[in-house]
Amino acid sequence: MEEIINKVKDSGLISLDLAKFNPKEQIIGIDLAEQLWQGLVLKEKDFRNWIKENDWKQFENKAIYIYCSADAFVPTWAYMLVASALEGIAKTYIVGNQLDLQKQLIKTAIFNEPLDEYIDGRVIVKGCSDIPAPDFSMVTLIQHLQPVVKSIMYGEPCSTVPVFKRK
Repeated sequence: MEEIINKVKDSGLISLDLAKFNPKEQIIGIDLAEQLWQGLVLKEKDFRNWIKENDWKQFENKAIYIYCSADAFVPTWAYMLVASALEGIAKTYIVGNQLDLQKQLIKTAIFNEPLDEYIDGRVIVKGCSDIPAPDFSMVTLIQHLQPVVKSIMYGEPCSTVPVFKRK
C-alpha cells in the first residue's frame, strides 16, 4: 500500500482562518438610556452623580461600547464623562454598537499579527470563518497582508478564488 501524501501541506500554502482574530475580550455595553430622566433627557447633575457613584471596576479589562438605545438627544459630554470614567480600567471602549466594537477589536488583532511567516507566502484565507463582519475582516486582512505576500486566495486548498497575485 502506498503512503498517502498531503500535497496541500507540501505545497507551501499558508492556510489562514479569520476566526483566529475573533475578539477574546468580554464585550459589555453601557446604555445611557438608563440614565435619562423620564426616558427623554439627561440631567447633568444626576448623570454626574451616577458617574461618581457607579462601580467602574466591574468593567476592568473588558471591551466596552457606549450607546443610547432610546431615541433621545444625548450630549457629547455624557459620552466623554463615561469614557473618562473607563480610562485606565477598561481594556478598550468606543461610542457605538457591539458590531462597531467587534470590528475595532478584529482590526487591532489583524494588525498585531506578525508578518514574518507571511513574507513572500501564498496565503489561502479560509472561506467559512466564524467571525463577526466577515467582509470587513477580509478587507482588513488584505490591507495587512497584501504588501508582503506573493498571493492571496479565498476558499479551501482544493478550491480557491484568486484575490491577489504580486507581479
